[in-house]
Order: sequence, then C-alpha cells, then structure tokens
Amino acid sequence: MTIELEQTPALVVIDLQTGVVGLQGAHPMEDVVANSARLAEAFRAKGLPVALVNVDGTAPGRTERNKAGGSRTLPAEATALVPELNQQPGDITVTKKTLGAFLSTDLDAKLKAVGATQIVLTGVSTTSGVESTARSAYELGYHVAFVTDAMTDTSAEAHKASIEHQFPKLGELATTDEVLALLAAR
Repeated sequence: MTIELEQTPALVVIDLQTGVVGLQGAHPMEDVVANSARLAEAFRAKGLPVALVNVDGTAPGRTERNKAGGSRTLPAEATALVPELNQQPGDITVTKKTLGAFLSTDLDAKLKAVGATQIVLTGVSTTSGVESTARSAYELGYHVAFVTDAMTDTSAEAHKASIEHQFPKLGELATTDEVLALLAAR
C-alpha cells in the first residue's frame, strides 16, 4: 500500500537518539536511522517540515517503577539526536517525557504554525513512541502516514501487530522508497 502526501506533510522522527539506537531492535537500527535520515533530507529539500523528537525520562509525577527503573532524567549524551539525522536550524525539535510526542510538548502548535495537516512517522519504538504519537495525531485531526521500514520495536511480534492491526485504523502505510518517490514527483 502507498500513501498520498498532502500539500504540507511533516516528517516526525521519534526517539532516534544516542541512548535509544543502541538498544536491540527487531529490525536493524542502522536501517531505521538511515531511512529516517534519507526522508529528512528529502523533506528538507522540498521545503517541508521535519520534526525531530527525543525523549528525556518519563512523565513527571509517575510513581510506579517500570522495567527500565521508573521515572528518571537521562544523561545529556543519551538524549542527543543521532548525527545521521543532520539536524538543521529550521527543524522542529521537541523533547518529550511521555510515550507520545504531542501530550507533553508544543509539537501540535509548532506543526500548525507551519501549516502541516499530515504527519509521516518514523522512529522507535513502534508500539510505544510511534503508536502513541500516531494516536494523538489522529485525534488532533492530522492525517497519519507510517513509514514501516523506518521504524522498529524490541519485539518483532509487537511491531508486526501494530503495523498489521493498529496502524491501518489510524492512517496509511508506505515504505521509505514509496515516500521518496512521492516527494520526487512533487
């Protein structure tokens, strides 16, 4: 399946940061990073918004302890975006403390300020950061597109379940090459 790109789609890259990309993924993390970087370059070349999202800890006030050790702030080197994304001054950047990129940030306001009506999602993890961001985007009225070869999860089964069962309810699915072809045709 392929997607349709609206007049102002925004690429939203979730949690491709040094403290996350070293984790074991169900799919090669270097492919996720490389595909996201190719997309970011292509969006920028067309003058389209690129939003780079990182995570720093967990939501304030949380008291339960999860498998990662509960609420904490990450060291600065762990929250740095990977250099392959080639962050540019014009990129939208937000730091989140929740699973999704909308609830704890001003991402919605920043995307609306540039006229974005669609988000094209990449990153990690498929079942938490990507899916939570997609659900909020959908509820905020954005059209959502998922780049399935530019995301991964720690579990292949969970990744597959999101892509096959949850994402089709929220938006459209495509590969990096399909999105790049649509951008090249603009």
